[in-house]
Amino acid sequence: MFRISQFMRLIAYAERGGAMADVRPAKPPGPVVIWNLIRRCNLTCKHCYAFSADHDYAGELSGAETSAVMDDLKAFKVPVLILSGGEPLLRPDLFEIAARAKAMRFYVGLSTNGTLIDAAMADRIAAARFDYVGISLDGLAATHDRFRRMAGAFAKSLAAVRLLRERGVKVGLRFTMTALNAHDLPALLQLMRDEQVDKFYFSHLNYAGRGNIHRAKDARFAATREALYLLFERAWQAAWEGRDEEYVTGNNDADGPYLLQWVASRFPQWHGALRPHLVAWGGNSSGVNVANIDNLGNVHPDTMWWHHTLGNVRERPFSAIWSDSSEPLMAGLKARPRPVEGRCAHCIHLDICGGNTRVRAHQITGNPWAEDPGCYLGDTEIGLKPDTAASTRPMRIEITPFTHVAP
Repeated sequence: MFRISQFMRLIAYAERGGAMADVRPAKPPGPVVIWNLIRRCNLTCKHCYAFSADHDYAGELSGAETSAVMDDLKAFKVPVLILSGGEPLLRPDLFEIAARAKAMRFYVGLSTNGTLIDAAMADRIAAARFDYVGISLDGLAATHDRFRRMAGAFAKSLAAVRLLRERGVKVGLRFTMTALNAHDLPALLQLMRDEQVDKFYFSHLNYAGRGNIHRAKDARFAATREALYLLFERAWQAAWEGRDEEYVTGNNDADGPYLLQWVASRFPQWHGALRPHLVAWGGNSSGVNVANIDNLGNVHPDTMWWHHTLGNVRERPFSAIWSDSSEPLMAGLKARPRPVEGRCAHCIHLDICGGNTRVRAHQITGNPWAEDPGCYLGDTEIGLKPDTAASTRPMRIEITPFTHVAP
């Protein structure tokens, strides 16, 4: 996960006379665990990595088993649990699981499509004291309903956002961009601000689950660069104005080097000072600081690796599975630098992006260490010979870049 706002606040701090070197990033004590408690979902979204449908799935972890897993996660110093699905609100004991997690002092997030949240459900969510609730939107009404394959899905999800905000719950919008919905991004960012939503999570399309089917329709690199430019400008504006907004991206760690390029253009005086902070972030953290447990108890390097299982919590504790570097994929993911090949091996930003998202390389080539086919940076931008295939200059979209006068 790439926290754009964190780095924009660093630049704003420096612009106001602070020293970036005085700010030290905190290292997480253990991995963030995204936990798919249930596979059942009331929707069948086009880009679902879990291939979920509206029926029960056999063999899912029981309440007692989830409690045992939580005990192990806490002892392993896991700081964050993101309860996901399918649609986690369909799990009958979700709130019992959440209550136990809160009592154990985990940071507890909920990832939902929002369509099942009416006033009564919003009351339950607020009473459960979730630290954060992420609601997925794929665009405005027409686009979202088409992606979600449900008429009225957008209206229900937006109503959920409002109900939760009215109850003081921290809410974020989650948006996965493809070539079929990129045009709605500016409007969604405006919607975020109009609705006073706390966070915007921008996910690049990863080649997993139903998203793998749509990889040929993945947003082309020019559109990706446009989108990132917009996010950077919006996040900078929020940081400079002191707005309590968070902008985050995921599933493409080229975003780190691309931000450095943006800084070189907009604030060249802070380019050198910012780079060590991006190196400390380190890029892709699958298998290191991000983990996934699926509904059957299988452990994966992240949610996009469901085709590769590291072990099962019914057979071995999560802590033992996660610490086992004899597993070849985990050994490579935990290595620094990772044993990447092709363009990635020769990239001058490898220490920032960490080799980017390995699952895309694996889905396309069968080799998890091949160069990432989703990297949208040109050869010249990563220190290779001039790229004559396409321009690497970011295209402008219909916004006026935010400017300020330094104090």
